[in-house]
Amino acid sequence: MFDIQALQKYLPTATHLAVAPGRVNLIGEHVDYNQGVVLPIAIDRRVYIVFQPSKGKNIQLYAHDLDEGVEFTVESAQVKEDVAGKPLPAWALYPAGVAWALNHHGLDVVGVKAVYASDLPIGAGLSSSAAVEMSFAVMWQMMGGWNLDRMKLAQYCQIAENQYVGVNCGLMDQFASAHGVAQHALMFDTRNLTWRPFPLPYHTIVVIADSGVRRDLTTSAYNQRREACEKAVSLIKQQKSQIQSLRDIQPKELIENFKFLPPEIFKRARHVVEEMARVSRAQECLMRDDAVTFGEIMLEGHASLRDLFEVSCPELDVLVEIATKHPACYGARLTGAGFGGCTVNLVKIEQAEDFMSYLQDRYRQRTNCQAMVYLCQASRGAYCQKL
Repeated sequence: MFDIQALQKYLPTATHLAVAPGRVNLIGEHVDYNQGVVLPIAIDRRVYIVFQPSKGKNIQLYAHDLDEGVEFTVESAQVKEDVAGKPLPAWALYPAGVAWALNHHGLDVVGVKAVYASDLPIGAGLSSSAAVEMSFAVMWQMMGGWNLDRMKLAQYCQIAENQYVGVNCGLMDQFASAHGVAQHALMFDTRNLTWRPFPLPYHTIVVIADSGVRRDLTTSAYNQRREACEKAVSLIKQQKSQIQSLRDIQPKELIENFKFLPPEIFKRARHVVEEMARVSRAQECLMRDDAVTFGEIMLEGHASLRDLFEVSCPELDVLVEIATKHPACYGARLTGAGFGGCTVNLVKIEQAEDFMSYLQDRYRQRTNCQAMVYLCQASRGAYCQKL
């Protein structure tokens, strides 16, 4: 349990608490920005903010985990500067981006004093950035007194990350952080923005394994992968003008009719198209409580991310390989954008502790590195409350 009192020591007069979860995606990787359907869960690792309104317009933030503070206004955030005219530190771009996006859409962003921290590992593919964005969004919503539905709030946070921070992410991360349902996966259609919760398979639990490998999405190959998907669509449109995205292509159709695509572009498109089909199969598994087939689909997804989309790394592959050799494991795959970060594992709840020890021990033997491995419950979405 996160110690809220540790934050209150830095701001004893705080009146409210805002909380937003990270997310782990069970299946459907790199399809959210291709108008596909995804299947994430919000997790019980979160960003926490203790805060109080301030009388002026200044926004005073203290990042407990970094032991750094910053002060800016909505006006200075427009040019990514603090009140002294210095460039905002990288960590402050996320809350500043939310302030910018909300203000840009005509919503009142009031002054605040806030201290925040997280028990989400940074850069691990668990959407720590979306959790930061959503926690500040619900904070300003409460203080501003304006009403905005959760989907629109998630979209404004996505705009902050796309246009202010510079990461061309889809909407899945912010959606999951905003809409989480305890003990449920979230089926989210990124094209029409419909969604519904599905109970997780009976007697299973999610285990997350952090490889310890880190990457920076703003400088990694993430944006290159998105560009490859957009290139595939533009080339296919020359023969099939009615398509809007790779969602409009079936796996068999892609393989039979569009091999004229450059080899790398074809591989990227094939992953996305086949991954969308896997999500559809996975939903059917949840409806019939079929953990075995769901796990097999997870493994198929990892192989595709490794071989076709090429966003895995040796450490993630080792984690998946080790996991599949334990009898408690139904399935495993990398989660998030890739290039490092975490794997997600669906395991039998009664053997979860043994699985975790096994995975840590074997990973250390194989890589001489330490993996952080922990249980993960599906969690409620972002909220704000009085202290």
